[in-house]
Amino acid sequence: MALRRGPGLYPFLALCVLGVGYLLASRLGYLDRLQARFFPAAKEAVRLSPGDFPAGVAAPVADLASVPLRPTLIGFTARGSAASLLLATGGASTLDNPEVPAGAAQGLLKTAYAMDARAVVFATDEELRQALAVGAEHGGVDMAAISVDRLAAWLPSLRDAAPRTVMLLGRSRGQEALAAVGVPDLASLRGKRLGVYASGSSYYFALWVLSRAGLRMTDVRWVDLPSTLDAGRALREGRADAVAGLWGDVELAAKDRGGAVLATTADAPHLVATVLVARGDYAARYPDAVRRVIRGLLDAGASVQKDPGPGARLLGEVAPYLGDPTEAIRSAPPATLADNRAFFGLSGEAPVTYDELFQSASALYRKIRRTAVAPPAEDTRDLGALKYVSEARGP
Repeated sequence: MALRRGPGLYPFLALCVLGVGYLLASRLGYLDRLQARFFPAAKEAVRLSPGDFPAGVAAPVADLASVPLRPTLIGFTARGSAASLLLATGGASTLDNPEVPAGAAQGLLKTAYAMDARAVVFATDEELRQALAVGAEHGGVDMAAISVDRLAAWLPSLRDAAPRTVMLLGRSRGQEALAAVGVPDLASLRGKRLGVYASGSSYYFALWVLSRAGLRMTDVRWVDLPSTLDAGRALREGRADAVAGLWGDVELAAKDRGGAVLATTADAPHLVATVLVARGDYAARYPDAVRRVIRGLLDAGASVQKDPGPGARLLGEVAPYLGDPTEAIRSAPPATLADNRAFFGLSGEAPVTYDELFQSASALYRKIRRTAVAPPAEDTRDLGALKYVSEARGP
């Protein structure tokens, strides 16, 4: 039987020729040139950002200034361990008015280390994150006191800031609490409304409480709160059956409605650790300033432990919602040099180290789809200044 040439042969050959021509033009780069010339808008736009480069590229070649000529701004949200920061800087200010009030006492950083530093208080953790992201040169802060779990959650959004953890400020030993009304125990949270501020460390604590009770995240009805300070109000107003927040706030709210505190970080004293995080560009440009800040905070922390009175007065003025400031300091005391050495694995032993806490928080937030993949813990810390101070002060 003879083969017949069908009507589709010529179109098939034409398609083969066009395909071969397309491949050759693509390999030789002609297609890219045509696209750039006739369709420039179709080319993918690549946005460059400071996070694409090492944080220290703009640091001076010579050591022109050991500390910045302007005040160093350290952001924080109030908790007991902030007493050492307030004592070191002489009190708190705000971004709207960063100047120290007239007649205010000078802090240890000014009197002992000739460094002008201001403690800037923020109402919410989210506002603190934004300030650290933009930096003091653009209306933000140079450093921030944040919990390790918050750093793990925020790291993708702080990429351009290249944050570096430089020291431990304190641990919560009862400052975070979960209180409820009409809920006798943790197992009874199933099916209840649980109010929490998702951008605060109380959210991380709430997740731990659920794990301890053997509950899944879907076993409770989550109520998003606008801030940690709204927890007590939400419980009083009946917007939630249980809330996670600061002990001084939620304990009083629960008592007013005949409820009770079901759990605090006293049950997990190594869960919520507050660390001092510096922007990468600041740490690279002013390494001596970081050393002075560490010294000043350690000195102030030792002073608070010896006599909590002055630090408690400053803390009470800034954060009356913490309740008794002396009790707030007791439930979240400033960390010592020995605490820092053990926490970062320099010497001694700690039940939970920085690396373990950061990695576990990162893994948890990836598990519940709160963050993408985070870098290893060692990429988020810079212990050079702490090691320097530790060696200088001896064992």
